[in-house]
Amino acid sequence: MPSWRKGKRIGYCLNDKKKKKLNFQGFEDLCRQRGYEVIEIDLAKPLCEQGPFDVIIHKLSDLILESSYDSQSHQLIRDFQTYVETYSSIILLDPFPAVRLLLDRFESYRLLQDFQKQDSCIFSPPYVELNSGTGREAVARIREQGLTFPLICKTRVAHGPSSHEMALIFSEEGLGEVSAPCLLQSFVNHDAVLFKVFVVGSSHFVVRRPSLKNFPRGESARRSIFFNSHSVSKPESCSRLTELDEATLEPTPPSDNVICRAMRGLRSTLGLSLFGVDLIVEKQTGRCAVIDVNAFPGYEGVPEFFSALLNHIETLLESHEQAARARVLVAEYSLHQQASHVDKAQESTHDTDLRAPWLANSLETPKSAPAESSFFTFAVLPAVLSRH
Repeated sequence: MPSWRKGKRIGYCLNDKKKKKLNFQGFEDLCRQRGYEVIEIDLAKPLCEQGPFDVIIHKLSDLILESSYDSQSHQLIRDFQTYVETYSSIILLDPFPAVRLLLDRFESYRLLQDFQKQDSCIFSPPYVELNSGTGREAVARIREQGLTFPLICKTRVAHGPSSHEMALIFSEEGLGEVSAPCLLQSFVNHDAVLFKVFVVGSSHFVVRRPSLKNFPRGESARRSIFFNSHSVSKPESCSRLTELDEATLEPTPPSDNVICRAMRGLRSTLGLSLFGVDLIVEKQTGRCAVIDVNAFPGYEGVPEFFSALLNHIETLLESHEQAARARVLVAEYSLHQQASHVDKAQESTHDTDLRAPWLANSLETPKSAPAESSFFTFAVLPAVLSRH
């Protein structure tokens, strides 16, 4: 067993619904088979009594959202964050600030827009934020931003049951039916196929899902359509909204190169290890668009999730171990240098000098670092680090 695996403790904090959905017992069993101790964290008890932890996996989105208006939730999140900051060697999947950003579609869509400017391999359809009032008050901004009907309306909050309630708006008149806070985005025809990309560290998995059918571009007299995205894009979904009105070829999935490049960039931009991305392929152009992103998704249709998650954790643990060894070696090297300087200084005090002591001290030139120190810096230290 590698040294970085010995005695490691993995803590997790998931609600019952998430544990059942993931069948998380399977992950616990896999961890124990590889020699890890697995602990379910109880937030009602002090974390210091349940630790120490080398890794903590969590899905605390509900609590993070509630912490903005509920004092008990706020205290729980604050205590958790304080504990993690106190024991900074803990690997947290994922950091609270990064998760919090994805709970707010205003924030996450701004990140997607920024990413689009850095890398054009994918694009984010234009949108406007509606902070107050109804959609009619955003007509001028909709025109300025170049949005086109139909528009899809999404809630600002990107987590919880209400976050899946959406609407398709086909005219300016229909904008009066939606109210703030929400996000209005140009709908992109994509032949009713959604590609969900599930990310686990440097690995990703693509799962095909049903999605909304095509609609004519531009304003129309069609009435607004209100729907729940779970009824449209879940594996078992069966809805008229996913039935194409005309025969069409299946869209070509995004290339592996595009997905790898996009996920690598998003992982860096978002600062997350566990997240999901909704991709579609624009019918008219074949371009790949990202239409949503969420933290720690359900990983439905990804049987390799547990092994990928544990492999990622082991990569992080090994990296931390190597970094710790490097710090020790650097500290030892620093002590070695200090000892060498002390030895040289002591030798110089025993040297005979016919000049007056005060004159000898004032004329002595600084001594350079000994040759063996340079050798240690440029030869021994890199060689030792490479072996570890």
